[in-house]
Amino acid sequence: MSLFNVYPLFDITPVRAKDLAVFDDQGVEYLDLYGGHAVISIGHSHPEYVSAISNQVKNLGFYSNAIQNPLQESLAKELGRISECQDYQLFLCNSGAEANENALKLASFHTGKKNILAFKNSFHGRTSAAVAATDDPKIVAPLNAQQHVDFVALGDLQAVENILKKEETCAVIIECIQGVGGLDESTEAFHQGLEKLCRTYNVMLIADEVQSGFGRTGDFFAFQKYGWTPDIISMAKGMGNGFPIGGILIHPDIKASFGLLGTTFGGNHLACAASLAVLKVLESENLMENAEEMSAYFIQKAQNLPHLKSIKGRGLMLGLEFDFAVAELRKKLIHTHKIFTGSAKNPNLIRILPPLTIQKKHIDLFFEALKQELMVMNGSQQ
Repeated sequence: MSLFNVYPLFDITPVRAKDLAVFDDQGVEYLDLYGGHAVISIGHSHPEYVSAISNQVKNLGFYSNAIQNPLQESLAKELGRISECQDYQLFLCNSGAEANENALKLASFHTGKKNILAFKNSFHGRTSAAVAATDDPKIVAPLNAQQHVDFVALGDLQAVENILKKEETCAVIIECIQGVGGLDESTEAFHQGLEKLCRTYNVMLIADEVQSGFGRTGDFFAFQKYGWTPDIISMAKGMGNGFPIGGILIHPDIKASFGLLGTTFGGNHLACAASLAVLKVLESENLMENAEEMSAYFIQKAQNLPHLKSIKGRGLMLGLEFDFAVAELRKKLIHTHKIFTGSAKNPNLIRILPPLTIQKKHIDLFFEALKQELMVMNGSQQ
């Protein structure tokens, strides 16, 4: 049997990792500035994380949600405290796409409406409603396209109101910082105006924090910078530091009932142990503060880079936008300098999503390599 060939792969086979270092099967060391799509939040193989999962699996790795699981209660308590979202309710699942799928489904149940409003360049996942709300027709199958989704430009409140006043929209879903789309974000005035429109027209406001949550921006959630209150918050990626886990935080105005949502693997014992370890390390090692400090250092180092058009994002969810397509530059970084970075829908953008444990020495190595390649490129253009 062969694998279903849907991923273009680099010819690299990682076999172990520690913090920001990834080692392949030849013993070559790579610097991980991408964290496997922003998944590695507290560093590869963090001892607190390894211990938590190892100890849990010795006792009980899994049982269904038909029984009591005190780890879920502990996770809800710690997550509420550290995120300052104590009043919300927690539903656990397995991934970011599943989190957004449940968020949209819950919004439709709650409002009795079925349309979705999303933003251009959005990415919310690959399941049915989540992929329909993703602005990439190439990955939306005819089956998914049966969902009615209105896409508007990020920042256009008038376009939002023109749609919401039709009273057919159950939810507005937004990435406060667009991930795959290219690190774009709008203004505080837009976000506060968006919340007001959702309240006016009885529409659920969903903050997609799948990539930006769990401290990546320096705040626990990216929406917190804007001072508004989502109805539902979706999260995943950095939540488990590599162990599959996702979830939604649900405003107390939304009431639960038996059977409304469900999952087999969501909130299993190992997943909860992993996420509790992440929260413990985020707090004990001051990783949200580190995200802010390292972000400032990164932005300072990026000043005056040749061909750089803009620096996007905040915290450790960053993008360097150049005046040329960066695919070849990224290949040079990985093959010549052994540095993992990320791409985006914007072909001129390099995405930087490192573990939140990153230090100045790692940033220095990246900029040394980047400047070398830009100098070579400049020389070849002369």
